Amino acid sequence: MNLSRIILGSRSPRRKELLTQLLPETQIEVVPPADPEEAGFEQLHEWDAIQQQLISICTAKNEDVFQQRPADASVPILTADTIGVVKRETGDLVVLGQPPVESAWQETVKEWFLNDYAGRTHLVLTGVCLRYQQRVTIQIAETEVTFHDQEYVRERLDWYLSTQESRGKAGGYAIQGAGSIFVNRIEGSLSNVVGLPLETVFEMLNRSQTV
Repeated sequence: MNLSRIILGSRSPRRKELLTQLLPETQIEVVPPADPEEAGFEQLHEWDAIQQQLISICTAKNEDVFQQRPADASVPILTADTIGVVKRETGDLVVLGQPPVESAWQETVKEWFLNDYAGRTHLVLTGVCLRYQQRVTIQIAETEVTFHDQEYVRERLDWYLSTQESRGKAGGYAIQGAGSIFVNRIEGSLSNVVGLPLETVFEMLNRSQTV
């Protein structure tokens, strides 16, 4: 990649840490979106609608950053959004966001772990949007994450909740942290589950240099 600078439109320190595995930190400028509000997924339970919402969010973030820095039109702008998707017994797909900030967060995470994760496979999706030289490209990376069985999860869940790692984490766990003990198998990109699919970003940046 022949890049001298890239703008990362994100508030996530994890995304910057991941991007430094592809590019020197001195080449990465972080410009968080000015608007912290994002569209929700509460009423969306179908695959196409969830994907379209994810694309809309990462695209809106990119446009937000571009409007802040229109003079840097020749500098690539990278934005992303990561969600976890589970399938309930009703057949509905449900996007799990961050646990509630109040005291009920532990009960919410416990319900997710025991009913949605334990012994089951869920999907982690990241929408990636790259703007470079007036071209906007978008890709969605998918990773399947399978947790250990109910007994295994139940025996360790109270301890995990006591670490408070779940707070502020999409889906209520951090695979790069203590939450990794619950994971039995991953199919796809590990960095995608952390918050930025490096394989996808690498290919998008390489293609942007050859177009």
